[in-house]
Amino acid sequence: MSNEQTAIRTTYFSIIGNTCLAIIKGMAGFFGNSYALIADAIESTTDIFASLIVLLGFKYAKRPADENHPYGHGRIEPLITFLVVAFLVTSATIIAYESILNIQTPHKTPKPWTLLVLGCIILWKEISFRIVIKKSKETNSSSLKADAWHHRSDAITSVMAFIGISIAIAFGKGYENADDWAALFASGFILYNSYLIFRPALGEIMDEHLYDDLLEDIRKESIEVNGILGTEKCFIRKAGMKYHVDLHAIVDGEIPVKEGHEIAHRLKDHLRSEISNLGHVLIHIEPNE
Repeated sequence: MSNEQTAIRTTYFSIIGNTCLAIIKGMAGFFGNSYALIADAIESTTDIFASLIVLLGFKYAKRPADENHPYGHGRIEPLITFLVVAFLVTSATIIAYESILNIQTPHKTPKPWTLLVLGCIILWKEISFRIVIKKSKETNSSSLKADAWHHRSDAITSVMAFIGISIAIAFGKGYENADDWAALFASGFILYNSYLIFRPALGEIMDEHLYDDLLEDIRKESIEVNGILGTEKCFIRKAGMKYHVDLHAIVDGEIPVKEGHEIAHRLKDHLRSEISNLGHVLIHIEPNE
């Protein structure tokens, strides 16, 4: 199965899971007198739309290279990540705003059974995070990583709701709005996670060098090719799930141009066969001095 297919299947998993949880949280929050659970449901609902955007992004990124996009369509990934972050920030803002309003409004103490619901939700969201983050590492997908952190931020929101409801139930009258305070604090965690997701995607779209381990692998594999004496400049940039490489390779300065051309092709083929997820590999031949 290709990286693209793996990413698409994982996104479907997120969409189905978030849809079920949004319904469960919303009903539990309404009937259990808990705004923290309703806030959780709001976040899960935004997660559904965010995952749908990720899914559309993956389908677009699968398109082959064409005349207008010679490097493929992978750069859509960090752009999709920015949209996912926008959804996270929006949901955090809504939760914070509604929490402040509810803190000032008297309401009933949450029902004790909402803790059981939250416990199950926390467990499921943490499992979902671990599944999706593992797939994001396997596929080198920044937008899948953002989707994984949606699950983790959802789990954090649920943990805060669990704490708030526990306080409200344990201390009784006068502490009914503890779960609202919990939802407010959770919105802060979501904003912080949004930055953690946004920063790597920004580096990717700005061609920031973040791939020292891959650089070392490229240099190591290059000198295994017959005729390559060493390497000089090596630039790596990521587009979607592929890494594009510009490499200056050193050869004997006395060999014919045709032979140097053949060595460059051998080097390119060797790198793409030995190192996974390489896209375009451009070899510039340098004569040794």
